[in-house]
Amino acid sequence: MPRRFIPLTEVSEILDISAAQAYALVRSGDLPAIKVGGRGQWRVETSELEGYIERMYAETRQLVSTRTDPDEGDTPLG
Repeated sequence: MPRRFIPLTEVSEILDISAAQAYALVRSGDLPAIKVGGRGQWRVETSELEGYIERMYAETRQLVSTRTDPDEGDTPLG
C-alpha cells in the first residue's frame, strides 16, 4: 500500500530543492501540509504534492507561451 503522507525531507528530495525551500512552500500555503505528532512534524499528502507539481507545470506552460524571444521580436517561445 502506498504511503499517504511524506515528510518535508522527502518533498525536498522529490523536488530537488533544499529543506528550507520545501518548508517555505508549506508556510506560504503553496503546498498544503499538516502538522502531526507531539513535536508537530510537517507531512505532505502525496496527492497534494502531485497537485502542486501539476500546477507548476501549468504555470510554466503559461509563462513560456506568453514570453517572447528577444532575438525573434514578438514571437512566443515554445
